[in-house]
Amino acid sequence: MSKYDFLKPFTFKNKPITLKNRVVIPPITERMAFEDGTVTNDEIAYYAQRAGGAGMFITGTANVNALGKGFEGELSIADDKFIPQLSKLAAAMKNNHTKAILQIFSAGRMTNSKILRGQQPISASAVAAPREGYEVPRALTSEEVLQTIEDFGEATRRAIAAGFDGVEVHGANTYLIQQFFSPHSNRRTDAWGGSLEKRMKFPLAIVKKITETIEQYSNKPFILGYRISPEELEEPGITLTDTLALIRKLKETKIDYLHVSQSDVWQTSKRDTSNDAIINEIIKKEVNGAFPIIVVGGLKTPDEVQKAAASFDLVALGHEIIWEPKWVQKVENGDENAIRYAISPADLADLGIAPSFLGIIAMTVGGVENIPFTRKYC
Repeated sequence: MSKYDFLKPFTFKNKPITLKNRVVIPPITERMAFEDGTVTNDEIAYYAQRAGGAGMFITGTANVNALGKGFEGELSIADDKFIPQLSKLAAAMKNNHTKAILQIFSAGRMTNSKILRGQQPISASAVAAPREGYEVPRALTSEEVLQTIEDFGEATRRAIAAGFDGVEVHGANTYLIQQFFSPHSNRRTDAWGGSLEKRMKFPLAIVKKITETIEQYSNKPFILGYRISPEELEEPGITLTDTLALIRKLKETKIDYLHVSQSDVWQTSKRDTSNDAIINEIIKKEVNGAFPIIVVGGLKTPDEVQKAAASFDLVALGHEIIWEPKWVQKVENGDENAIRYAISPADLADLGIAPSFLGIIAMTVGGVENIPFTRKYC
């Protein structure tokens, strides 16, 4: 028997679905899709190389409509034409009984008119992201809000048809769903904005629509996850109190897990630096067992993952899985000393890390110099 709790099977509370272990590969942006969002063979190979070990594998995000595109090389699930290649991707991810989850989203204002081929970005309100270079979006009309909700439902139908085991609603990382929830980006005065209750209406409507779609189209249990960012630094911005209120509402829905997006599993509040409570612990207390929590951020070694697994339901390996595709298998085989925590520039091609992907990794870790290369990369 393994000494690691994270290698034990995990059964979802509300569905008869069991993961073979408690390790999750979280969504990682790799920018390998074709310009129109079609899955490429290189992308399938990248996912296949990392499949088979973790209990659950979540794709990089896929847009649900054309105005939802946030960057080049992004997956799309906005049309039935994408289903054949997405089916190949799902099949590659499901190797050795790993569950394959497709993350779905709309970028909202976190894009630009060049990426949207001349179209103005959209959001809850006409408020630009407080970052250099972002354009002022236009506010979605009430009719467009309703259509976007339908688009999430259609994306779910396609994910079911493609053979995925579930979808994850991307309500985090400043994208459209979070933009509706945030008082910074949502200045609406209609039914979709204003009070906290009204700002929650859009994400909850999406969850409801997806739930209905699953019930209509899936002939087997299908996982529905939701990803959140607990806080925003903007003023006004999402507070932890706001997030806990949303979680209370999500407890009334049929979601199967909550994925807390943070750079550190043990992170404390960035809005209230006087509060030394661990955010994931606060969220766990609020959830109170209603559904499992996935935590992510900074985990590398088996001991670090074990520590997180002692406190939380499911643990996600992010950057570490990029340069060590067989992390889980090596732990299972007692071959921990062979786990790779750094890479040589010569490894990039073998690991399926294209130059565009390397650029994304560099952005997320604060520069190429912070990527764990065994020697300088130029």
